[in-house]
Amino acid sequence: MRAKRRIMIVGNGEIAKSAAEEINAADLVVRFNDCRSYGIAGVKTDVVAVCNTGRPAKQMLGSAEWRNSPAVTSASEIWSVRDPRKFAALRGPLAISHPELDDFCDDYTEQFTSFAMEAGKGHGIIDQAVHDAADAALSRYHPAPYVVPSSGMIVIMEVLGGHPEDDIAIAGFGHVGWEWHPFAAERQLVDHYARTGRLRRLEGTGMNKAGGE
Repeated sequence: MRAKRRIMIVGNGEIAKSAAEEINAADLVVRFNDCRSYGIAGVKTDVVAVCNTGRPAKQMLGSAEWRNSPAVTSASEIWSVRDPRKFAALRGPLAISHPELDDFCDDYTEQFTSFAMEAGKGHGIIDQAVHDAADAALSRYHPAPYVVPSSGMIVIMEVLGGHPEDDIAIAGFGHVGWEWHPFAAERQLVDHYARTGRLRRLEGTGMNKAGGE
């Protein structure tokens, strides 16, 4: 039987310094976008999960500081959180419901693939089925109208689905931020997973400030 692995999903919200040692000791550490918690929340970084559409993607790809940051350079994989097929389908409806988000679905996945290849890293795209599963799970909590789940929620769903027997912990998730993510429902869903033993929150972390994306 394979030994249970320790997986840490580290958001960009408030994290106690005491969490760093446990994060660094994990078998797999996933961070997000600009990895703002790097340093105070440990340094181990195996995966950087990125928003691969819209302004966040454009800013990261155009930033030498991001490309050369310690977290990104040490990661062995880049995960694109937004399946291009899903976001291509969203473009039309969003043009009607949220015309101000005219660049939200602009796709930079190929550019992240090229960056990863040039940097000697793996590159994966989280399948739209994971996004759909997150929407379905969140619907139980009757969220107000929203655009998409946060990157943090998508990665949590991806890891839970792919590592059902492993020890999964999260830190730096405050479940607040961009108005068009369903953060209240996400908090309830993550709390449900914690109560049922699917994952755990590192004690004293991420309950006040923004995290995930």
